[in-house]
Amino acid sequence: MKIATWNVNSIRTRLEHVIPWLTENPVDVLCLQETKATDADFPQAPFLDLGSHLSISGQKSYNGVAMVSRSPLESVTAGFSPILQGTEDADLQALAQELDEQKRVITGVMEGVRVVNLYVPNGSEVGSDKYGYKLKWLGVLRPYLQALLQESPALSICGDFNIALENRDIYTDKGRDTHIMSSPAERQALRSVLDVGLQDAFRKFTDEGGHFTWWDYRTASFARNLGWRIDHHYLSPVLYEKAVACTIDISPRKLTKPSDHTPVIVEIG
Repeated sequence: MKIATWNVNSIRTRLEHVIPWLTENPVDVLCLQETKATDADFPQAPFLDLGSHLSISGQKSYNGVAMVSRSPLESVTAGFSPILQGTEDADLQALAQELDEQKRVITGVMEGVRVVNLYVPNGSEVGSDKYGYKLKWLGVLRPYLQALLQESPALSICGDFNIALENRDIYTDKGRDTHIMSSPAERQALRSVLDVGLQDAFRKFTDEGGHFTWWDYRTASFARNLGWRIDHHYLSPVLYEKAVACTIDISPRKLTKPSDHTPVIVEIG
């Protein structure tokens, strides 16, 4: 099984990039983030023409996640609430409902593997209200994944995490501890999430730094490879052992008017 993640930074703007890529790379599941389209406005026809199936959770102009699959996904849910509504923690339920106003989470099952597609909040800048929202969101992500793991030991989580977990995931150490996406609190919050029993698929195969998934549009960052690795695949133990490859495809970032992110693909044997 091959699963890809790609923050497309507007599906309608990037459709002419996504369809050819999917044609050339017929993955089993393509997880898209920042689609920036309501469900009604999502351009479904080009995907359906390829024989793909769609699971969508979108909103106007912001956020939005979608899953493109070669066969229909089972047990599809969007948001934290459907999974956490059974918890006895009323405060957690209320917080999940609040966070679900932003469309950032969708999950479905293919051939016994539960795939979770996430668009983690950016956080704007350290100490801001949006930064606090990001940490709160990550705090709810942990019990959400714990609940899924109880039902689905074969768990694959991917998406734009907006966090470079290690120093080797950033092109520079300058200002790292005070920079959004690399501050200590963000990293610790993500580590707490991963402590439920998840491992980084990319790092199973690649130790060195210099491999990135996002480059700022400014200052010719892509041409100079001044990037960050913030798009990840995390796998539960049963899938981590079966993973045979995890690669970053930088070719879409070379196109005219590309997304600032590029696809990352994990292959599970």
